[in-house]
Amino acid sequence: IMDTTTKYVVQTVPVLMALWARYFLQALISSLWLWPTHGRALLRTRRPWLQALRGLSLVASTLFAILSVRFMPVGEFVAIVMLVPVIVTLISATLFRERVRPTQWLFLLVGFAGVMLIIEPAQPRFGWNTLFPLACVVASVAYQLSSSHLSRTEPASTVHFLSMCIGAIAASLLLPWGWSTVDSGFMWLLMVAMGAMGAVSHFLLALAYQRAPATEVVPYLYSQVGFAVLFGWIVFSELPGTLSGAGIVLI
Repeated sequence: IMDTTTKYVVQTVPVLMALWARYFLQALISSLWLWPTHGRALLRTRRPWLQALRGLSLVASTLFAILSVRFMPVGEFVAIVMLVPVIVTLISATLFRERVRPTQWLFLLVGFAGVMLIIEPAQPRFGWNTLFPLACVVASVAYQLSSSHLSRTEPASTVHFLSMCIGAIAASLLLPWGWSTVDSGFMWLLMVAMGAMGAVSHFLLALAYQRAPATEVVPYLYSQVGFAVLFGWIVFSELPGTLSGAGIVLI
């Protein structure tokens, strides 16, 4: 839903303006939500550099996601980003020695095959616009791995709050290159919705990583594909082609 809303917004609002609005509102909502109960404890962290990496990789992945949905169907973008579970699982299993069951490997490989059908790297349409979701994949992998490692020593509230604040600061630094007056109240309502959905979803992800390793959390990202295709069809009449449709079904 958030990706579809974002695509609708950036048809009117400049990309950097939409990015700033989302992160400013995410930080504001998170502050109003968490500060009354946690106070200054939200600012205490044992791993400031890893917190910075998480926050910056999150805002980078969001920027590339916004650019992606501006130029391609929402369903195809989300399907390409499903490379993230494969890469995160590989890194977690090989470098961090997390246990991965054979069935998990099977599902991940089938998902990877689906992604290859969607992006069709041998076809001419594999162009510069496809690089945006691939850049989003790289940033998302860094975000997911840093989330997993921070969850071992930091409270979910601190991890979430600091990432939202870092994202808001980074987006504010980029704002001079994308500022635009938005007169539409409906657009502001949609951007508030983006901020609310982002704040809630990222906090829930931080909670998930405190309860399970990355290899068990990231496969749930695949559930985004069906919703992305559904809402892309409802809002933008975007239907995937034959190969893309087969890839989405595999995922």
